[in-house]
Amino acid sequence: MRLRGFAPGTPCWVELASADPARAAEFYARLFGWEPAGDRFKLNGRAAAGLTRTRADRPQGWMTYLTEHNLEASLLRVHEAGGRLVGEPTDGHGGRSAVIADPAGAVLGIWEPRDFTGTQVGGEPGTMTFPELLTDDAVAAARFYGQAFGWLLRDEYGSDGTRGEWITTAHDAMAGLAPSRGGSWWRAAFQVADCNETLEDCRAYGGTVISGVAETGFGTYAELLDPWGVPFSIAAPASVPIELTMQLNAVSGMELTFGGY
Repeated sequence: MRLRGFAPGTPCWVELASADPARAAEFYARLFGWEPAGDRFKLNGRAAAGLTRTRADRPQGWMTYLTEHNLEASLLRVHEAGGRLVGEPTDGHGGRSAVIADPAGAVLGIWEPRDFTGTQVGGEPGTMTFPELLTDDAVAAARFYGQAFGWLLRDEYGSDGTRGEWITTAHDAMAGLAPSRGGSWWRAAFQVADCNETLEDCRAYGGTVISGVAETGFGTYAELLDPWGVPFSIAAPASVPIELTMQLNAVSGMELTFGGY
């Protein structure tokens, strides 16, 4: 599915920083069917994720970016909520960006779009899906992200009842919450057709499995490491059968009714 823009305060882009971008590009291209294209990965010719080299202000790992149409105003809200600016705002690649950290140290990018709004494809295998905040203090996280970005934390879900979902004020889900084993950080996630197959591919290409395939209620997911120790997760949404029924309306004629079950 082609994407053309994002609501303020929602995930719009994900970028990998690697000490060896060429080898990292090869691994992820095989795993997700991406096409390496310089500083980006593409899926069927459309931008799916970013790729850059590690540097002093950009350590190794995946970073999720949120759309904000006024970068300075967003940074002010982050500061007032108790967060901090990690690096000065920079221009390039079709917009302006800055890196922030929440009070517990979890790092996110903020993206003010100009020519480039973010990922151009979503809702299919090989695309970014809901990132997850792993934290040992969900109450403090809800306070910060609510004040800084207007997020709400929806009821817990999952087999152990310890996972949650971040939603916008319009009640659209756009990120997840999971317990950490100490500390707080954001983990990127990617949609796949089958978690078990992708898990085995990850192992075959030199990656590692942190946790095997688990049910979430919305589908399945697994936590992985790439060959350089970078964590990420994969998710395969549950298929929802659609029931089509027909009924004859004496006034307007035949009507079609769609329903999931």
